[in-house]
Amino acid sequence: MAIAGSGTLRAASDALGVNPSAVSQQLKVFEDSLGTALFVRNTRSVTFTDAGQILHDRTHSIFAEIDAALDATRRTSRAETGQLRITLPHRAWQLAIAPRIAAFNAVYPDIELDFAVDEELTDIVSGGFHSGIRLGDYLADEMIAVALTEPLEATYVTTQDYLAKRGTPQKPADLLQHDCIRYRQISAQQIAPWRFIVNRAETHVDVTGKLVFNDLRSVVDAAARGLGIGWTLRAGVEAQLASGELVEVLPDHTPDRPRFFLYYPRQLKSLTRLRAFIDHFAVGS
Repeated sequence: MAIAGSGTLRAASDALGVNPSAVSQQLKVFEDSLGTALFVRNTRSVTFTDAGQILHDRTHSIFAEIDAALDATRRTSRAETGQLRITLPHRAWQLAIAPRIAAFNAVYPDIELDFAVDEELTDIVSGGFHSGIRLGDYLADEMIAVALTEPLEATYVTTQDYLAKRGTPQKPADLLQHDCIRYRQISAQQIAPWRFIVNRAETHVDVTGKLVFNDLRSVVDAAARGLGIGWTLRAGVEAQLASGELVEVLPDHTPDRPRFFLYYPRQLKSLTRLRAFIDHFAVGS
């Protein structure tokens, strides 16, 4: 096709960026495999044989479609447009994305963000997602990860009425005498451990209680109803703490949690719309 479009083997070699002898050799190999000549050529020009003309007429539209498809693929990869599918838990939306989403939409009006809010550790490849957002200790392996937040303060919360009835825990071990509202991790199907700092070392307490949820929003809601003590990220309940709807328990013993990270397959590192999202939401942006 390059020879036909350029008119000479040398012009074709320039168009392809290869040595003229390479073009001549490849043409010979191709003609030998077909068992017929495709061009009549001399030092100045080439013209089709009947066989070459038939091959060109039957295939040039196919190659044009392939070129158009490749060009569209390049534009899709490089354009700040199209859909971006992201799986994330509610707290990641609330704390890392929602405060900055309006500014992103203003700068990139042609990028459609399709969020799947899910506590489960979703396989983003099989799920058809471009990326996922999770806390740093729940990241999938073999992915590129970018921090979206600083380390996050955690908190154990309940109501003042609950504490008035059951007493206020003074140390983590006191929680063994309380109704603790626990969170079951969907992917592992295990109760998330209750972590604490005691004598500058991290430990955990195997608490018990009548309620278990697989959604942290429900844990907070149950705690706000005075049904026990629950764990959450502090930034997500600031308003409830400020209003007195919730109160903190054991704040001096509660360790921080890792950052929220966006993670994605290495194969998508050049996807322009994903890069735009990262540049906007990454820590320090």
